[in-house]
Amino acid sequence: MYKHFLKRFIDLVISLLALPFWLIILFIIGPAIYFHDKGSIFYNAPRLGRDGKVFSMYKFRSMKMNSPDIRNQDGSTYNSERDPRLTKIGHFLRRTSLDETPQLLNIIKGDMSIIGPRPDLPDAALIYTDAQKRKLAVRPGITGYNQAYFRNSISQDEKFGNDVYYVSNLTLKLDIKIFFITLVTVLKKEKINNQGFSREYNG
Repeated sequence: MYKHFLKRFIDLVISLLALPFWLIILFIIGPAIYFHDKGSIFYNAPRLGRDGKVFSMYKFRSMKMNSPDIRNQDGSTYNSERDPRLTKIGHFLRRTSLDETPQLLNIIKGDMSIIGPRPDLPDAALIYTDAQKRKLAVRPGITGYNQAYFRNSISQDEKFGNDVYYVSNLTLKLDIKIFFITLVTVLKKEKINNQGFSREYNG
């Protein structure tokens, strides 16, 4: 009942209640992003959604326009406190996780959930094992098991394994626990960056 019906209802109610507050954030953060380099406010990132459907995940742009795509050796997205691609406002957005807040719109549209596995890049579908594909059985989330407990401190394979664990053990109790642990992790600004060996990705 919770997984198939109540979870979506809770997502929608909370998102609609939070929307006016997010609009205040938009009116403050949006101009700061734009006037830094006259670029776009949002970054629309293609991501794998439920059942493998690709959707556009909304984020506040934290990097300079036309920045190269850099990956770690395991294919995960590279990020670092010293990443030269980040703008000044981008550093702040990353540290506070405010760059992820536009995904509230993805929840309202039905692409995402508040709690769930973080959505992967579309090419991740090529490297999933049969077991790892189970993470696509639910809507991806703004935060999830990995983000609450590990954030960017573990490898991509470990993240995939944790995502499958979440899908297999999904309950209202687990979602509530993840939500509050995420708040603590964000407030403490813990495990924001991964420091894996990086490479520029060309497709």
